[in-house]
Amino acid sequence: MTHETELRRFGKLISSIASGHVMSRDESREAYRQVILDLQPELQQGAFLLAHFMRNPTVEELSGAWDALDLYDTAKIAAEEDGPVCDIVGTGSDPMKTLNCSTPASLIAAACGLRMAKKGARLVSGVSGASDVFECLGIDLDLPLERAAQALREAGICYLPGESFLKSGWSRLIRNMRFTTAFNILGPLTRPCPENNCAVIGAYAPEICDRMIAIQKEIGMEAVVAPYGMVEGMAPECGIDEYSLAGPTRVVELRRGSVSVHEVTPEDFGMKRAPFSSIASRASARENAAVVLDVLQGRNDGAAADFFCMNAAAALYIAGMAPDYRKAAGMARQALASGAAFRKLEELRAFQGKEELCPA
Repeated sequence: MTHETELRRFGKLISSIASGHVMSRDESREAYRQVILDLQPELQQGAFLLAHFMRNPTVEELSGAWDALDLYDTAKIAAEEDGPVCDIVGTGSDPMKTLNCSTPASLIAAACGLRMAKKGARLVSGVSGASDVFECLGIDLDLPLERAAQALREAGICYLPGESFLKSGWSRLIRNMRFTTAFNILGPLTRPCPENNCAVIGAYAPEICDRMIAIQKEIGMEAVVAPYGMVEGMAPECGIDEYSLAGPTRVVELRRGSVSVHEVTPEDFGMKRAPFSSIASRASARENAAVVLDVLQGRNDGAAADFFCMNAAAALYIAGMAPDYRKAAGMARQALASGAAFRKLEELRAFQGKEELCPA
């Protein structure tokens, strides 16, 4: 087949998708392979991604796209032990911007003894992404993945920047796109640590939570909660991709192949509700990191600490380390109050750190 024929075939696929064509999982995997490996011109890549997302991809199509991302773009590390390995991550693109929560929540959960293969990326939406905050906390984002593998095996936590384990396709695309595509859904579902068998994966809209859980079930993930947090006094569509301290949270849960939906409140964690302003993002990545550091070092035990503990508790709950959210929250609070969560950051920095803790 000539190159021109391949280009025309892909162009025909774009037109058919725009007209309503639904791909099989195999067909979707092949189409996304061509995008991820940069085998099509940028114009066709963008047209395909937008046409597919606007047509509302099926679970089967998104599973095929995940297959392509996993097979052709995701470098892997090994935990080399049995038992739960968890992740806390969000899609971004949520209407209300909060303090970076998955970063401190992962450290708190790890301090409770849950192994955390935490992944993330630089700013996608809002003020700062997990990579931006971890960098301010002294993590070197340019180290080889083997250092992350060592950290996971010896410290029980590692940080996996998407720019590091996603070899070319995703990082190139997400860096250049200014519109939402399937990659906004698939990025949080990547599995650079194949032993990762449980997760907290927040989404920017309730229906995205449902879709992500359906994909996770399709690809064989064992246990996941997908929260969409709401803010009291705001319209339901103005939410966050985390468990909310400022209102109820709708949660879709996958456990051993069974899917359920429930709603939780801060009171279910033994916590008091707080105004959204107390957990809202600060003006810069450094300011967000400063709040995280204050909480980890015991200088801030207010709403931000509760917010971080709430999301750490969700990880402990879905990993089976606590029977309910309230008991899990108690474990998280203790890890924070004892200084174990800050010590976990220091352990992580021993493997993936750089000299300055919070650079100017």
